[in-house]
Amino acid sequence: MHRKLRTLQRITDDGTVVIVRLDDADEAFRASEAALAGGVRAIEVTLSTPGALRVIERLVEAHGSSVSIGAGTVLDAPSAYASISAGASFLVTPHLSREVIRTANRYQVPTVSGAYSPTEILESVEEGADIVKLFPAEIGPAYVAAVLAPFSHVPLMPAGGVSAANARAWFEAGVCAVGVGSTITKAARPDGDYTRVTTAAETFLAAVRAARD
Repeated sequence: MHRKLRTLQRITDDGTVVIVRLDDADEAFRASEAALAGGVRAIEVTLSTPGALRVIERLVEAHGSSVSIGAGTVLDAPSAYASISAGASFLVTPHLSREVIRTANRYQVPTVSGAYSPTEILESVEEGADIVKLFPAEIGPAYVAAVLAPFSHVPLMPAGGVSAANARAWFEAGVCAVGVGSTITKAARPDGDYTRVTTAAETFLAAVRAARD
C-alpha cells in the first residue's frame, strides 16, 4: 500500500494521533517511544520541540514504516520540506497554510490542516487537506456536531482538550480521529517513569475503542 494511504488509514482506523510538544529532545523521544509501546501508531512531533527534526529521524530509523511519525506546528513551505526530508509521513498545521498543503501534496504526504470556522474548514478541504484539524478544540463536541451537519463529508480531528474521559462525546459528534497530548506525553514527569506514558496511551486507546464501538 502507498505510504500516504497507509498513514491515513492508520490515523482513521486507530482514531488517535499523539501530539508530542515537549521542552527537550530526549524527553520527546522517550515519551514517543513509550507511547508507541502502549499501542499508538501515529505520533506528531511538533516543530516547537527543540531538535524536533532529529527526533523524527530517530523515530523513523527505529521503527521504519511500522508506525507513522509526523511533524506538527508546520508553519510554512520550508518547514514542510525539511520535515518531509527528515522522514515525516504526515504534516500538521495549526492554521490553514496553502503552501504547506501544496508542498505536502507535491511529495504525496498527508496534511492535517488546522481550522476553526466553517469557512476555514471548507477552504482547507478545497486546498487539498486530507484531514481538517479543529483547533483550538476547547469549544467542545457540540460545535463539531453543528459544523458537520452541513459538512458531513469532511474528516475532522479535534486537538486540544481531548481526554479519555470525553473521547466518546467527540466520536459521537462525528470526528474521524482525535489529537491528544500532555495527558499522555507528560505522564512521566512526576518521577521520570516512562511506563506511565505507556499506561496512559493504553488507557486512551481503550477509551477510543470503546467510544467507537
